[in-house]
Amino acid sequence: MNAVRRAGRWVRWYVRELTDESAYERYVAHVRQHQGADAPVPSRREFERQRQDAREGDPREGFRCC
Repeated sequence: MNAVRRAGRWVRWYVRELTDESAYERYVAHVRQHQGADAPVPSRREFERQRQDAREGDPREGFRCC
C-alpha cells in the first residue's frame, strides 16, 4: 500500500509540474526566501493575471487565442 501512495504522490507532483499549477507556490516560496517572511505577495488570482498579461505582451510568444 505504501508503494501505491508513493506512486500516487509522484503522479500528482508530475501533473502539477507539467501543467504549471505549482507556479504560484514556487513564486511565494521565492518571494519569502529573497524578500523576507513579511514581504507582500499577490493573491493567486492577481499572480495568474500578471502571468497572463506578461505572456500576451511578449512578442516572442506571439498571439494565443487559448
